[in-house]
Amino acid sequence: MTTSPALTSFAARRFSPLQFDPEHVASNDEVDVLLEAAGRAPSAGNSQPWAFIVGKRGDGVHAKLVRHLSRSSSAWAPGASLLVANLSQRFVEDTAMDYSEFAHYDLGQAVAHLTFQAHAMGMSVHQFRAFDQDAVAREFSVPGHWEVTTMGHVPLSGVTPADHVRSASCIGTL
Repeated sequence: MTTSPALTSFAARRFSPLQFDPEHVASNDEVDVLLEAAGRAPSAGNSQPWAFIVGKRGDGVHAKLVRHLSRSSSAWAPGASLLVANLSQRFVEDTAMDYSEFAHYDLGQAVAHLTFQAHAMGMSVHQFRAFDQDAVAREFSVPGHWEVTTMGHVPLSGVTPADHVRSASCIGTL
């Protein structure tokens, strides 16, 4: 008997929360597990062209990341347990040669793995680009061959949307 494939519960329920538990502070062990999951993502040639700047609410890294949020993201992101700046290695150090033409894709894989792990731990990931990339790079002395690409906030979700429905379009319907 053949059964139809079904979405995993994560894929069916994933959303980007703007409301979350304001009391939760991620433990060091939780951060380590999230980064371990990201590190296990596949990458072109096993190049792993990603790095993360992780700020836990209440620490100096978190405060520095918050300083560089745009007005729109500063309305909701500062209270999350974690802020994570996602970096991709764009160039071979001291050259204009691509380190990996797949660096952005590979970073996306790593962030997706982190996202799946966060869900398994009762957390969510809201990815965004509403921050000053150059200011974050300067603040944390990110080398020039690296790019601050995106950011995510990782809260313990305080809400579960009952009727949250997502849909995707295939290329033929775009």
